[in-house]
Amino acid sequence: MKTKATNTTEYIAQFPKWSYQLTQLQKILEATELTPGIKWGAPIYMINGKNVIGMAGFKNHCSLWFHKGADLPDPNNMLTNAQPGKTQNLRHMKFVESDPLPLDTIAAYVQTAIDQELERQGG
Repeated sequence: MKTKATNTTEYIAQFPKWSYQLTQLQKILEATELTPGIKWGAPIYMINGKNVIGMAGFKNHCSLWFHKGADLPDPNNMLTNAQPGKTQNLRHMKFVESDPLPLDTIAAYVQTAIDQELERQGG
């Protein structure tokens, strides 16, 4: 049984199958001005308390979640709605074991999400 993680590193330790992918995503996220936290049992990254990006490990994949992903440009067709009909703005990048992580591309999406959130907040 998994214990409740209090930070991203503890969360990643609960998903050894995805530790490489989640650690790489953590490095990208923590190199930004986003503030890390845990919400709904998983890592979340925020600006001024507003959710911007989250990440999660599952049995067959891991994901990077963009809370206002429907507003992001998606030139690489990497964003999908994980729950069509249930979520409107939430989009995610889904990775399986064999997927290479295009780190520079992911970092560009992350920066765009940050820029858009800062703009929404008047910054």
